[in-house]
Parts: sequence; structure tokens; C-alpha cells
Amino acid sequence: MMKWTVCAGLLVLSMAQTGAAEAKAYKGAEIYTPQGYLHGRVEVRMRMIRGSGLLSTFFAYKDGSEMSGQQWEEIDIEALGKNDAKTWQSNLLTGNPKTTSEKLHDGAASLADGYHTYAVEWTPDYVAWSFDGTMVRKTEGGQTSKLTNPESFRFNAWASSSTGWAGALDDKALPAYQFVNWIKYYRYDNGQFVLDWTDEFDSFDSSRWRKANWTFDGNLVDFSPDNAVVKDGTLILAITTENGTGFSGTVPADDGTTTPPPADGGGTDAPSPSPGSDAGCSIAGSSEQRARGGAVALVLGALGLAWHRRRRRA
Repeated sequence: MMKWTVCAGLLVLSMAQTGAAEAKAYKGAEIYTPQGYLHGRVEVRMRMIRGSGLLSTFFAYKDGSEMSGQQWEEIDIEALGKNDAKTWQSNLLTGNPKTTSEKLHDGAASLADGYHTYAVEWTPDYVAWSFDGTMVRKTEGGQTSKLTNPESFRFNAWASSSTGWAGALDDKALPAYQFVNWIKYYRYDNGQFVLDWTDEFDSFDSSRWRKANWTFDGNLVDFSPDNAVVKDGTLILAITTENGTGFSGTVPADDGTTTPPPADGGGTDAPSPSPGSDAGCSIAGSSEQRARGGAVALVLGALGLAWHRRRRRA
């Protein structure tokens, strides 16, 4: 089946994403906003995934960044499931060729044993990350000045083929689940953050979110809509086997407590670009919401087309 997609001003004809998303033995999940946001503060309350090779994330992404000739723009929060899921990573990805500036942050305990509040502030002057109310990193200038376009918000749960970064996949840890209690978005208005909307996931709001059905290079799972579930006021992103999709268990309660993070060299830092040292979340799924016109490109190929290529780690 063919599908037309407007991406970065190009009209792209591709094979249906679902064809490629039936090829892998493991299934993950991603949801994304069809709307892009420029600047603001995002707070998310999450309980992450435990297991070697497994990743659970929230990130902001300029749709079409993966297209040839485009400037990459992305802001990441990624929890590493290896080593008892005690570490998460902040990252900026900008430019062409893409530059990254990863930084690791240690939780006081496993990020899979309780809910924590992660926040990103993005202004024209800086990007800052917070964990349970404490700022752990702030980047000013440099890459921040290259974040000039609206970005969609995305959650995903996936498995990386990069054993040096994420560890070897432990399929005995499956099924594994990322739980999201809520998300709040504050728009940036005259130097202030003003609450714009909140989603407490009492239901799946299809006017705000879409479910992914693709994969990308370096990802050991296909994204399955069946693995993005809302239950008991919680968004659940699952990593499962091909024949075990969905969620039927008990959602762990959020007791509302927070644990201050340990000192990990946080605070304000100068950007430290590290070209080629790349983190992975997802590709852009749909750019129709910001079609800008432009040249028309017909791109035909086999299932799993290259426009779904994602970042690779060395």
C-alpha cells in the first residue's frame, strides 16, 4: 500500500509503514504529537524500563530532521535499562552533520522502581533538564541557538542494537513497561512559562497524540500501536515479543514522592559537542502538520524505506 507524506516541504510517496513493522521478533511503542511546539517547559511523570538493551524516553523532535540535507533539531531524555536502570541521559542533537552532547545522570535508586518527574525547559537562550525538581544540566548558546523550529513531543520504548551503549538485549526482561502518569506543557510567553495544557491519560486523546507503526536502523523492535495503551489513568509503552503485545497487568501506583538526585556534575555547562557519539530515540513519523510546500520528490523503495532511517551509534 502506498502512502503520501509531507515532510520538510517535500511530498514523499512511500510504501506503507506497517509492512516494515511486521518484520522483527520484538515490538515496542511510540506516541507523538502531530503538532509542533517552539520553546516552553515540559514536565513528565514517568516510571522507566529495567533491562539490558532496553530504552524508555521522552523527547522533542523537529519532524523531517532525518531527511537528507536537513538540519537536525532534538532534545532528549532517555533512561538506560541496563545496570538496574539507575542512569538516564540528557542530549541535544543539532546541525548537519549532526552534533550531539550527551550527558549521563544517576538516579538515587532504580528509575524502574518508582515514578519521577523529569522536566525540560527550552527558551531562545538555553535548554535545561531537571529531575524531581532539581536542575541537573543547563546548556546556553552553542547548540541551543540551532534549535529554531517547532518540535513534536514523543515518548517511546525500544531496544538498541548498540551493546556498547545500551547493553546486550536481555529478552528475559520482557515484557517491559514504561509508565507515564501525566505530562504538562507550559508555553514560553514573554520570558515566563505559562501552563498551556495537561494530559493525565484518563483516556488516549487522539486529537493530541498519534501511535507509531514503524521502525528504524539500530532498533531491535518494530513500533506497534498495540503496545501503546492507556489504563487506570496511565500511559503504558510496552516492549514485548511479537506474539505478546499489549498490557493486561496492574499499573503500579504513583505515591507522589520524589527523591533528590545525587550530585553528578550537573548545573550549568557549556555545550560539548561530540560528533558521531549519537543517542537514539525515533524517527519522525509524520510531518503533514507543518507542510511548507516546496519541491515534490517521489521516493519509491522496498519496505522499510530509508526516510525511516534513524540515528546509529558507533
